[in-house]
Amino acid sequence: MFNKRIKIKTLLAQDPDSYREQEVTVMGWVRTFRNNQFIALNDGSTNTNLQVVAELGKFDESLLKRITTSASLKVTGAIVPSLGKGQTMELKAASIEILGDSDAEVYPLQPKKHSLEFLREKAHLRFRTNTFASVFRIRHALAFAVHKFFNDKGFVYLHTPIITASDAEGAGEMFRVTTLPFENTPKNDDGSINFKEDFFGRSTNLTVSGQLEGELGATAFGEIYTFGPTFRAENSNTARHLAEFWMIEPEMAFYDLEDNANLAEEFIKYIIRYVLENNREDLDFLASRLAEEEKQLPQDKRSEMGLIEKLEFVINNEFQRLTYTEAIDILANSNHNKKKKFQYPITGWGMDLQSEHERYLVEKHFKKPVILTDYPAGIKSFYMRLNEDGKTVAAMDILAPGIGEIVGGSQREERLDVLLEKMKAMHIPMEEMWWYVDTRRFGTVPHAGFGLGFERMIQFVTGMSNIRDVIAFPRTPKSAEF
Repeated sequence: MFNKRIKIKTLLAQDPDSYREQEVTVMGWVRTFRNNQFIALNDGSTNTNLQVVAELGKFDESLLKRITTSASLKVTGAIVPSLGKGQTMELKAASIEILGDSDAEVYPLQPKKHSLEFLREKAHLRFRTNTFASVFRIRHALAFAVHKFFNDKGFVYLHTPIITASDAEGAGEMFRVTTLPFENTPKNDDGSINFKEDFFGRSTNLTVSGQLEGELGATAFGEIYTFGPTFRAENSNTARHLAEFWMIEPEMAFYDLEDNANLAEEFIKYIIRYVLENNREDLDFLASRLAEEEKQLPQDKRSEMGLIEKLEFVINNEFQRLTYTEAIDILANSNHNKKKKFQYPITGWGMDLQSEHERYLVEKHFKKPVILTDYPAGIKSFYMRLNEDGKTVAAMDILAPGIGEIVGGSQREERLDVLLEKMKAMHIPMEEMWWYVDTRRFGTVPHAGFGLGFERMIQFVTGMSNIRDVIAFPRTPKSAEF
């Protein structure tokens, strides 16, 4: 029976003596096979390989020839203390069964270092490398920690729609969902597309956010969160952007902006702490990898802290909080701005901050995560609560070292009259958003929420510099392979 196997991680965690006189079965993929005797076997549960010893003369030559890189094996035998370096035990094989052959001549991942760019082209196989095995085990742990955090706080997990007729961000950069034919598309008399002939009877798109629907849940359950795929048809071919990515979006009734910021900071620290406590082996591996990578960089481009040090610093220190207005003053008066080192110069209050500005505040000025609040109303979405000054909204962004914005959120505009005015001014179609406005008519309450880009969080925790390396199969402009 296949389910009688023991995972290599479980096996290696034990004292070799605990398996004395026991027969065990392991299954995995061959990393290396040397001297026709020593097999390094890995089953994905850990980066550490189990050494399997195939005693000379015990196995047919025809079988040994099939033990090639990435062939899959079922091995049964006895655990014995290892005399080799770097391992406490090894498996002395009594039987070896080849479950799947791998032609070493054509298998693209040889036992050597490959570039991340090359591995993106082999994304169906890159999980078998130590780097990506660590990244995706950490991704799993972070996802579990997200659910645990909100579940333990009594939040309701709400599945919001992937197909939607609303544009939560007002960005207009959305993927259309349609069954209409490209040729002979039905048209109205004025030449516009007749969406009444479409599957849903109206124009629909892939969602950019579950927030608006999340607010509906919050006004019934009190506290909800969504965690699902979101989509942006933004033609950005950068190391920070994906066309398909995952978002975590809690919405909380009876919360103001400060409550919102407190929850977001607690949440970020919780999930980082979870990984530090449960995935230390993978983090240590990625920290060593990052340190080696940074040795190739000029001194001024290197991180001041190692990966583990950075994560521990985040969970052990309060995030710096300041207003957008204070941030603009700091940036305008910085030597970086005066010496014209910003690609986008600081032009004054009301400008939208770029990633370079966010990273300057985090990495150069405060040297810790920053929570920026109270942005100009003109650069933020219609649903954000207008402050008493009439110029700013109760918005907040959390900025992290290395990547800039990692969380965006706000207190939502709960006052019906103010919301209607803002929707009119920003040309948000009232007839399409009647359901959203209804929550302000029937028992409105102060409420707030935020969105955390899951892949950016994984980047921060793993130290991976390109967002395409923290999602299994990246979707980017001109690329939808696998």
